[in-house]
Amino acid sequence: MMTRSREQGDIIPAFDPGHWLPVVDALVADGHAVLPGFFSTDACTALRAELQALDAAGALQPAAIGRGELRQQRSDIRGDRMTWLQPEWCAGGDYLACLDGLRRVLNEQLFLALAEVEAHYACYPPGAGYRRHVDRHQAGAAGRPGQGERVISTVTYLNEPGWPADGGGELVLHSPSAGEVVVPPEGGTLVVFRSDDLPHEVRQSRRLRYSIAGWMRTRALS
Repeated sequence: MMTRSREQGDIIPAFDPGHWLPVVDALVADGHAVLPGFFSTDACTALRAELQALDAAGALQPAAIGRGELRQQRSDIRGDRMTWLQPEWCAGGDYLACLDGLRRVLNEQLFLALAEVEAHYACYPPGAGYRRHVDRHQAGAAGRPGQGERVISTVTYLNEPGWPADGGGELVLHSPSAGEVVVPPEGGTLVVFRSDDLPHEVRQSRRLRYSIAGWMRTRALS
């Protein structure tokens, strides 16, 4: 049901490289970019429908924090359910291909050596949030190399239009230059920011909240 049966780009067309340049400029100036309405209503509807179908099939699991031996489920810290996007999925595959276009532009413009894109669907039920954190994992106690570093983080909201002001679920970026940047979870909004030095949180949601969280990583060290 979820596998691709159409051509790549049917749901989310590939953007011209110039389409991504405002993201590059904002990352250089502020360390983050917030683009309301970046993805069309049709794209959000298809992605949300795929997420909901996966959730109904039991594919979404409670998210965890930490890595390796420190990995654990802590609903008091992070309360979403998630599943990783796969290239063969119709909507999810198009989304990964779209973000890979941004990866290539960032490499060309900023020389970031980004090797791959990963992303997961996320569903925050009422009452769930995610406490303040940064996305790049710390090095292990023994200083062992990890599985490549997260350099760029992305969030795309998939909610239906008209998210209410009292719906909660806002992403809050704690920016050294801009202060507290509050982003309502309006469908179609794309947020891009640095993974290493930008603390952020998801405020407690008061209704079902749908999104995609993604990262662009460097290649794993040997």
